[in-house]
Amino acid sequence: MGRDDTGVAVTGLGMVTPAGADERTFWEGLCSGASAARRCDELAGLPVDFACRVEGIDLDEAVGGRSVWRMARFVKMALVAARRAVADAGLSPERWDGARVGVVLGVGVGGVAVLADNVRRLDDGGPESVSPLLVPMMMPNAAAGELAIALRAHGPSLAPATACASGATAIAVARDLLTSGQCDVVVAGGAESVVTPLVVSAFAGMGALSRRTGDPAGASRPFAADRDGFVLGEGAAVVVLERTPDVYARGGRARALLAGTGSSTDAHHPTAPSPDGAGARRAVRAALHEAGWAADEVDHINAHGTSTRLNDAMETELISAVFPHRPTVTAPKGVLGHTLAAGGAIEAVATVLTLERGLVPPVANLDSPPDGFGLDCVVEEPRAQDVERALSHSFGFGGHNVVLAFQRACSERLVRDHGDGLPPVS
Repeated sequence: MGRDDTGVAVTGLGMVTPAGADERTFWEGLCSGASAARRCDELAGLPVDFACRVEGIDLDEAVGGRSVWRMARFVKMALVAARRAVADAGLSPERWDGARVGVVLGVGVGGVAVLADNVRRLDDGGPESVSPLLVPMMMPNAAAGELAIALRAHGPSLAPATACASGATAIAVARDLLTSGQCDVVVAGGAESVVTPLVVSAFAGMGALSRRTGDPAGASRPFAADRDGFVLGEGAAVVVLERTPDVYARGGRARALLAGTGSSTDAHHPTAPSPDGAGARRAVRAALHEAGWAADEVDHINAHGTSTRLNDAMETELISAVFPHRPTVTAPKGVLGHTLAAGGAIEAVATVLTLERGLVPPVANLDSPPDGFGLDCVVEEPRAQDVERALSHSFGFGGHNVVLAFQRACSERLVRDHGDGLPPVS
């Protein structure tokens, strides 16, 4: 495969997830097929008392500096992921032209824990007890704003909110900023942290969460016949995108190519996907068209795979109909839980790693597929596969559908060192 001097390249990755807060542990956790779901003290006594939390990292220490006190948890995770992605790309805010750098960070909800805490303060102590930092800490665009400050990025700073597709929407918008010439570098991804009694109670009340309280690790079961809802997660992931010719010109490396994107809206229901999958199919077709691929050229699909009855049924029908050649399928939410706005970005990172490493992680807990199930889901252990082209699906409440088409970078790229060392956070 010759060098591709057109299009958009992924040059840096950063993540903070329930499976791991750096690339090595994230990938090992994803490939283990073991769910990160655990009981959470803050959820004790609720009908659903478990979730997939980020552990093993001190976010305050990782962010550092005096500004950490003004940041909600989702912002801290986004900032750590972004700094790591920029370092991974071999770039530095001290050396780039900040006016040509954009930030697109998808967030669905924002600092709901901060909001809930201040509602209690208001009830208990009156208006004077409400923090003057409530608004800048809870607003969904806080992450995009703080990233722009930390990275000295003076180009467009955007915070798309397309529910569980937000992280993927951010990457699609970032590509547009590059191909239109508005930016030379875009830092893009998603972040979410809403594992709180309020949000868990709301999702449980609408019947969206798994009720397997006796088996949290077995609760997230994408595509399984006995799935009964998703497991709430949290996290952040960020990619650095650049135009491919610019990457080669500066002697950088392309970890993967973002060959195309596709977006559509079901216009069907506030929370349920269109049963016929027509909207999702339009997004898939748009991504394939922009990438210049035929459907049978897709080797692998990173599915949205929420472990809910409606989504998984729709997505099964979608993949079966559009891809009868049966590409391999994985669904990271079995391990990570549903990280909402962060999910599309985290799964984009997972797709890039599959392209690089020739390994497809398994779907956790898929031990009971439905009768007649026709997808080639990887189960039990990772599967070695020479993946050239892959899609990453993201679907969100409100009927949002986003599909990202990634292609393996050419063989002339600089080879990545997969050692255990971590790039500096600050």
